[in-house]
Amino acid sequence: MDIPFSAAVGSAAWRQDAQVWVRERAEEAGLQVTGPIEQPRIRPWSTQLVAPTDRGRLWFKANCTALAFEPALHAALADLEADEVDEPLAIDADRGWILTRDRGTTLGEQREPTPGDWQRLLATAAGMQRRLAEHGPRLLATGLPDCSPGSVLARFDEMVERLQELPPDHPSHLPADRAAELVAGRGVVEEAVTTLAASPLPVSVQHGDLHPRNVFEVGEALRVFDFGDAQWAHPLEVLAVPYGWLTQLTAIPFSDVVLAYCEVWADVVRPAEVERLLPAAMVTHAVNRSWTWWGATVEASEEELREWGQGPLHYLALALEPFPPGTD
Repeated sequence: MDIPFSAAVGSAAWRQDAQVWVRERAEEAGLQVTGPIEQPRIRPWSTQLVAPTDRGRLWFKANCTALAFEPALHAALADLEADEVDEPLAIDADRGWILTRDRGTTLGEQREPTPGDWQRLLATAAGMQRRLAEHGPRLLATGLPDCSPGSVLARFDEMVERLQELPPDHPSHLPADRAAELVAGRGVVEEAVTTLAASPLPVSVQHGDLHPRNVFEVGEALRVFDFGDAQWAHPLEVLAVPYGWLTQLTAIPFSDVVLAYCEVWADVVRPAEVERLLPAAMVTHAVNRSWTWWGATVEASEEELREWGQGPLHYLALALEPFPPGTD
């Protein structure tokens, strides 16, 4: 990395290049940009541009290197799941760029999500996972990371090694004593991998950041977006973010909501089996999430690392935490 991702996409030259691309793709779609193209957000892993047109706003997104697979994945998902994923207006897979139409406010921005909203969200995710499980080769060809159970133990070892090698002042530096604790707990990860590999649920797309602010409500249906954290993984890992959201930010019982997810898999696995498998999925999710955060922050500036750089270590340590919290 020559310069941080945020510095590159914050430069006048990059913005000019991106704006020209947005205008050209809009014109090809029969749209005219009618005002200034704004850049509302820059993060170490992505940035967005917003372009007003004669037929509504357009959203442009560019990702850092590790997450640059998202546009190609989004396009493939839109083709396979047209009722759940909007087709992008344009993508540049080589540069990790995507242009989409504005769908208005997200479900989470419209209102405080109800238990019924969450049930719809998890049922939508489960339905997509069931249908997409047979499309692994096509989806992995987009660059979607393969984080299936069989890959997790090696990823755990890799992250322990990487974090030990970081400079002592890095927020995710792993001191020798904590590294020893993680190595000593490796058996927990190994057991989780064995449990999930033997489960009846097929590996599929795991959204990575499933919550009401990453879906639009279109009539009675939900449209899912923001696939930059997605992985090819055990399907139950998709429940990790909803669990954290519901238990930390709401009073909605997770047990009530997860039943909607289980119903989609009712002929494959019973709710009691999902409950038995979920602790193992939380272990592998933590390892895989640590790896995602590594990729999301590897192009960060020193200032950005102070804010977000603890992510890889935080999630790796969670792999050895009991689930639900408070159990042992």
